[in-house]
Amino acid sequence: MGLDRSEIAKRAAAKAALDLVRDGMRLGLGTGSTAKWFVDLLGERAKAEGLELTCVATSLRTARHAESVGLKVVTLDEAGWLDLTVDGADEFDPDLNLIKGGGGALLQEKIVATASDRMVVIADQGKQVEHLGVFPLPVEIVTFGWETTKAIVEETLEDLDVAGALTTLRMDGDEPYVTDCGNYIIDCRLKRIGDADELATQLNSIPGVVETGLFIDICDRVIVGYEDGGVEVLEIDEDEDDDAFV
Repeated sequence: MGLDRSEIAKRAAAKAALDLVRDGMRLGLGTGSTAKWFVDLLGERAKAEGLELTCVATSLRTARHAESVGLKVVTLDEAGWLDLTVDGADEFDPDLNLIKGGGGALLQEKIVATASDRMVVIADQGKQVEHLGVFPLPVEIVTFGWETTKAIVEETLEDLDVAGALTTLRMDGDEPYVTDCGNYIIDCRLKRIGDADELATQLNSIPGVVETGLFIDICDRVIVGYEDGGVEVLEIDEDEDDDAFV
């Protein structure tokens, strides 16, 4: 296929996640390069097998892409509760806690994931870390008074168990990056997060902060893809089987 090694790993994880899809499911579709592979492969399978699927996208670009491969896309309110969400991650730790939001869709990704019976992450092996924080933590904030909110975030980080506290406003060229929900994102370079629960609690208590990219106790399974095309499945409950995802 002419893919580089990282793309082989991403595709392998996405392909393995297809085994969890059943006819009639209501699916959440993630945002990012690995999630894009899942959407591509899901469209191919749905067309080949005549699957009736209802999909909810976590971003406008995912919605457009899913529709382009023939998938039915509706709003979350139209779909109601979802059976399964498949999404990527920027990092995951041994407890399957995540950092997400590198693609700028963290708010909608978290809403969709928590409105699902199960969330499955697909990722290449490079996303696995011992402690979260190597990847900058995205924090979505409202545009009003954003500089003040950013300053309060920086002050809050000083009292928390992190190894760094550099924050930057995410840019799109010469202008601030704006999410699908009309907000800004500040990226926090923390290097190591000692207590993800406490960090999420403190940041979410700041007026002006909409949501953080910390996904704690949300992910049920991670499918790790490797450069040789193999996969590994990681779960907190090792006794759980695929029937739990139907």
